[in-house]
Amino acid sequence: MVKVAIFASGKGSNANNICEFFKNSQVASIDLIVSDNPKAGAQSIADKFNIALLELDPKMTSNSTVLLNNLREHKIDFIVLAGYLKLIPKLLIEGFPRRIINIHPALLPSFGGKGMYGMNVHNAVSISGVNETGITIHFVDENYDEGAIIFQSKIEIKPHEDSSIIAQKINQQELECYPKIILNTIERQTSKNHNND
Repeated sequence: MVKVAIFASGKGSNANNICEFFKNSQVASIDLIVSDNPKAGAQSIADKFNIALLELDPKMTSNSTVLLNNLREHKIDFIVLAGYLKLIPKLLIEGFPRRIINIHPALLPSFGGKGMYGMNVHNAVSISGVNETGITIHFVDENYDEGAIIFQSKIEIKPHEDSSIIAQKINQQELECYPKIILNTIERQTSKNHNND
C-alpha cells in the first residue's frame, strides 16, 4: 500500500475529494494531510477521514529537513499538492523524485508561474480572450508550474467569459480528473519499481 500525503493551503475541496476517492483503495492510502494555513479546511478533513494532520509552522517551512523527517516518520511514499501555494523545497524534491504531483487550473505552460493560482489564473484566462482552458497535472520540480506534464484536460469557454464561471468549470474538471490521475501515476510508478527489482 502506497502511503500518500496531501499538502493543502485552502478550503480543501480537492483534498476532501481525494480522501473520499482513496478511502477504500487497495492501492494507496491517504496517511497525512499537511497544511501551512490554520484557517484552511485541513483540520476538518483530517477529522472527517481520521487522518493525521501536520500543521506547518514557520520553522518547518524554512527548515525543510524538519518537514522531510516528519514525512519519513509517517513513512510517506508519495506527495499530492491540492491547492498548496508554497514552493516545494529542493530537499523534498530530491527526497521524493517524480513522486510529488500538482494540479494547475489552466493549460500549462500558459498562465503559470509565481502568483498564478486560483482566481488569479481564471482572471488572466478571462482577460486574455482565449476560447479554451483546462487543467494540467504535472510532476513538481524546483520552479512553479514547470515540472513534466502528466495529463491535461481541455474545456471550451467563451472569449472573455466571466472568471467565476471559468472557476466553476475548472473545479468540476479537477474533482473529476485529479484522483484518477493520482491513482494512475501511483500504479505506473509501482509497476515500474517492481520491474526494476
